[in-house]
Amino acid sequence: METLNLKKEFVQPTAISKRAVTIPLYLYATVLASISIMVGLVWDISWHTSIGRDGLLSPPHIAIYFGGILAGIFSGIKVLKISFFGSKQEKEESNKFWGIFYGSLGALFCIWGAIAMLTSAPFDDWWHNTYGLDVTILSPPHTVLLLGMITIQFGAMITVLAVKNRMKVKNIQDEGLKKELSLHFALASGFVLTMLFTIASQYLNRHDMHSSTFYIVSSLLFPLLLVAASRSAPNRWGATFAALVYTIFLILMVWILPLFEAEPLLGPVLNPITHFQAFEFPLLIIFPAIGIDLITQKLGHKNSWLLSLFYAVVFLTVFLAFQWPFGNFLMSDAARNWIFGTESWYFGSDPTWEFRYAYADWMVTSGLELVKGLSIALGVGFLVSRLSIRWGKWMQNIMR
Repeated sequence: METLNLKKEFVQPTAISKRAVTIPLYLYATVLASISIMVGLVWDISWHTSIGRDGLLSPPHIAIYFGGILAGIFSGIKVLKISFFGSKQEKEESNKFWGIFYGSLGALFCIWGAIAMLTSAPFDDWWHNTYGLDVTILSPPHTVLLLGMITIQFGAMITVLAVKNRMKVKNIQDEGLKKELSLHFALASGFVLTMLFTIASQYLNRHDMHSSTFYIVSSLLFPLLLVAASRSAPNRWGATFAALVYTIFLILMVWILPLFEAEPLLGPVLNPITHFQAFEFPLLIIFPAIGIDLITQKLGHKNSWLLSLFYAVVFLTVFLAFQWPFGNFLMSDAARNWIFGTESWYFGSDPTWEFRYAYADWMVTSGLELVKGLSIALGVGFLVSRLSIRWGKWMQNIMR
């Protein structure tokens, strides 16, 4: 079976189409939607740390909702067009669901993600009115919203892979199309990586970089995407390009947001500010991502369990080697500038806190506890990498 079976109404292809493989229009709309969603998400986090309470139609929310609506509408139009006006060949290259509808798996994910995002909007507004300001990113309405966002990004990923895999089956050699697919895949997978970081960011800030929990959480999340991207991308550097998109996007948001004025509208205001406070500077994920791609290129044919161990060891050791000393740097005076954004501080937090630019003893894991924590991180990374290999193999076979 080539892809997901939806209520066992999957339509098997009867022949390989001779017509050219093209990128569906809704993929372009989804890429634009993804950019709007991610800008709105990081802007919304900055809004909460700079201004406080926002409304249902605050500017960051509008950017997020616009992205969800755009992806949902274009994907829905594609499904309706194929279902009621599509050719026999188009229907054979689509999944059948609910008895009458036909659509690509990527379009279906985008539709589901858009529905989840729009459902979360009134839920989030009710939550604020009932319980007040969020104290965590993972409140119930935000969880629904984040899952919807990830689903849309994932829909873009598998749309690219379906086109790439059909090109391979039909032996189509089009370097221009391959480059365009690589760009779309890098954007989609990079935004998924950014979403994973955002979801767990309360465990991944600069004050956590010397704790074992930081590396356990990182090993749980990042190899899941990086290994799968490395093994299924339209090019040899799937993990690296995903990490590069993640890095560039967050750096730009760190640099751009503080250019705009913002003033707290909730009290108490312990840290008076006049501009938007930046989100977190990106983690140095790009270095272990390069290592993961090199393993895929040199050892990708090895036994999956052995390969999982290689991925886990390389990810943890390379990430630890770069991120641990970088944590020291981010706490130093050299990083207190607009480039790294470490001077950004929540308006409700005391700006004179003695550990604002220093590690407290309880923030640092050392000795046997560190060895134990890193061992757990390695084990977690091993299991996650094995799961990701399986996920990557599934994505290599997506045709619709």
